[in-house]
Amino acid sequence: LNAVGIDMREIRVVADDDDEIVAAILALDRHLGGEWDMVFSSGGIGPTHDDITADAVADAYGVPLEMNAEARRVMEERWSRLGTPVTESRLRMARIPVGARLIENAESAAPGFSIGGLHVMAGVPSVFRSMVEALVPRLNPGRPPVSRTVRVERPESDVAEGLREVAAAFPDLSLGSYPFREEGRFGTNLVIRGLDSARVEAALA
Repeated sequence: LNAVGIDMREIRVVADDDDEIVAAILALDRHLGGEWDMVFSSGGIGPTHDDITADAVADAYGVPLEMNAEARRVMEERWSRLGTPVTESRLRMARIPVGARLIENAESAAPGFSIGGLHVMAGVPSVFRSMVEALVPRLNPGRPPVSRTVRVERPESDVAEGLREVAAAFPDLSLGSYPFREEGRFGTNLVIRGLDSARVEAALA
């Protein structure tokens, strides 16, 4: 998201519970009175009984859930090529809220979908990645930030005061510190992010 100029602000982990998923969607998606322009969901759109994300999304938006003809066609074409039988469980993955737009899945065919500001994708990492690659060109990203990292062979507590001074001098930038330990020694990666490359370079210096 950073790379395409979308500022990520919040991450939630939500249980496989319809009410909890609906509550999260209502709190997050600005189209429903929530906080954010875009919401990305991962997981819960597979073939098993606990894959209830599509049901919850339909509930949140107040629309029916239907067997989407295009989703079914794409999946059945793939299953036919592979000799995979069509089953009721597999067809669950073609149930899409009415009015949603499909997100292509080049990895395994079963699509994700977008509705309002919400983009619903699979939980399997390789499938999620495929859906993200299909989705990103459709989004309306901002200006990608410039990011620079300084590796410091000192513990985070040693650099905290100096970092605070730099942050105060560059309030338009985002400065973060990320401690690490390697071979028994402590160090810190200092990360500077901003939209103006000259300002980032000045803070880096």
